[in-house]
Amino acid sequence: MKQNFDIVIIGGGLAGLCNAIHLSKFGKKVLLIEKSNYPKHKVCGEYISNEVLPYLAFLDINPFDFGAVKIDNFQLSTTKNKVISAKLPLGGFGISRYQFDFVLSEKAKGNGVVILHDSALNVDFKEDEFTVETKENDSFKTKICIGAFGKRSLLDVKMEREFIKKKSPYLGVKIHVKGDFPSDLVALHNFKGGYCGVSKVENNTINLCYISSFSAFKKFKNIEDFQENVVFKNKFLKEVFQKSKPIWEQPLSISQISFETKKPVENHIIMCGDAAGMIHPLCGNGMSMAIQSAQIASKLILNYSNGKIESRKELEKRYISEWNKQFKWRLQAGHFIAMLFRKDKIASFLLSLLKKMPFLLPIIIKQTHGKPINN
Repeated sequence: MKQNFDIVIIGGGLAGLCNAIHLSKFGKKVLLIEKSNYPKHKVCGEYISNEVLPYLAFLDINPFDFGAVKIDNFQLSTTKNKVISAKLPLGGFGISRYQFDFVLSEKAKGNGVVILHDSALNVDFKEDEFTVETKENDSFKTKICIGAFGKRSLLDVKMEREFIKKKSPYLGVKIHVKGDFPSDLVALHNFKGGYCGVSKVENNTINLCYISSFSAFKKFKNIEDFQENVVFKNKFLKEVFQKSKPIWEQPLSISQISFETKKPVENHIIMCGDAAGMIHPLCGNGMSMAIQSAQIASKLILNYSNGKIESRKELEKRYISEWNKQFKWRLQAGHFIAMLFRKDKIASFLLSLLKKMPFLLPIIIKQTHGKPINN
């Protein structure tokens, strides 16, 4: 028997959960399909720009009630161990995905969202309606389907999305540690073939999350060997890693990360978060992009449901336009900045330039950050 919902959301990360909270706040019958139970750790930088705080307040979420750490300062180092510091133009906060996804999931459930721990295997669109089928043989009908299933999914393969046909040459690794690190600082330290973010989250914990080209990583027998021979060539990273104590026995890792361009709407599914596009972690703002993409999608879906947007075609057109307006430049700037920092000589030149003209760094940071969107 097929069950009917106003909206079915596939994927329960930041984008999926914020969509669920927003739409349920306006009385919509929402199903969220998420394969994992909450709480759960994920490979993520766990830094969020303050641009999302007004929207989170609208969703009745205050991250500082749950241990989020205020972050105002930024530090960047090159592979040659040259370093520069700056004030973050907007500021931000650190909170783990373990904590934040759980908080959002509880809020969603409190709003009446049905959270189903299962995997969506197929989405069929016919006669202006979606049928979503899951691994456990459940089947759901809905007028609106949101894809918030992260970096890559079996559904991406099934839909033959363009980005999935190309190589995904990056690997991400994350670990939580205890040690000495300034609470108000987010640092991005480059090493050959990658870069690592360092910042505090709740409970005085330091999040260490790095991304590397898989070609650089596969030359070594394991993560420890790679860190010793590559990551620790950056003296700042060596100090943080060696002077801290891991909380987990093993780091988390994720492979086949792609920064290829994606379409914000695919097979009439509204894509949000990493399913719509990923910014390079060097630019450190993927979490806020996921949250803001949910804000854009939910507002337009509500306007469609109450007749202010007259057709599905117009809804999709508006979402693509709004998504591009908010994120296209950020993604392009992120690609460009990451490309520059992969080239040691250019990175060293840029850093020496920024040291002479430090006012330029906040301007560059602003290129990968947005402004709060009014609700």
